[in-house]
Amino acid sequence: MTHPPIEDAVTAVRSRVLVMRIKRGAIELAFLSVLYVAYCASRMLASDAFAPARGRALDILDIEKDFRIDVERWLNHLFVNHDWLGLVGSFWYATTHYVVTVGILIWLYRRSATMYVTARRALVVATLIGLVFYLTMPTAPPRLVGGHFVDVLALHSADGWWGADASAPKGLGQMTNELAAFPSLHAGWALWAAIVLVRVGVPRIVQVIGFLYAILMTVDIIGTGNHWVLDAVVGWIVVLIGFAVVTIWERRSPVIAHEDG
Repeated sequence: MTHPPIEDAVTAVRSRVLVMRIKRGAIELAFLSVLYVAYCASRMLASDAFAPARGRALDILDIEKDFRIDVERWLNHLFVNHDWLGLVGSFWYATTHYVVTVGILIWLYRRSATMYVTARRALVVATLIGLVFYLTMPTAPPRLVGGHFVDVLALHSADGWWGADASAPKGLGQMTNELAAFPSLHAGWALWAAIVLVRVGVPRIVQVIGFLYAILMTVDIIGTGNHWVLDAVVGWIVVLIGFAVVTIWERRSPVIAHEDG
């Protein structure tokens, strides 16, 4: 025996829930898009004076030499001398940073709204901290310092969608801030993805893959000549700070912690 009124009510409720989820998803997408555009635009406000940016880069290299962690030249030469590695590394640098981060956000949004909000807030906080560094102390990457460092992406620009002057699409290199090396958000966002997988509680093998991704990203950004070792280290730190700030904030504000996007 069927109950059309009950079935119709259930269908109506499901439809309303679906519409609400679509609206919420559209709003969230718009929010992140606006935030990213504002982030890119804000980086253009940073000073483009090369001399002080190069000086900061050399200061970073001196610190690394003191601690014997200056592996940039060795890794860079490895990517240059092995053409296949340089090509793969170039595609990895120009693509995975965005694809993996967006993919994790979409997957997490569908899995748990509460966890998504926390992760998104941590990502925003870390990114804003990075932006403060870009605006206040522009730093040149190894590929612009000269000497024995090579721009690996420029070597393979004919094979990819990026230009010879930056990892941006061809013709848009002038729209990027090439002195935004410190800290590395490529490294930071990769660690963010790994931490999210741990916090969500996915199978251990998936968590391991997440941290392998973060490690490979770090090797890649150094090998392609785009970042110093300390850029990656500080990129990790700002992400850890982002999660710490958000966690403390949500614990002190239970209502905010359960915000549904």
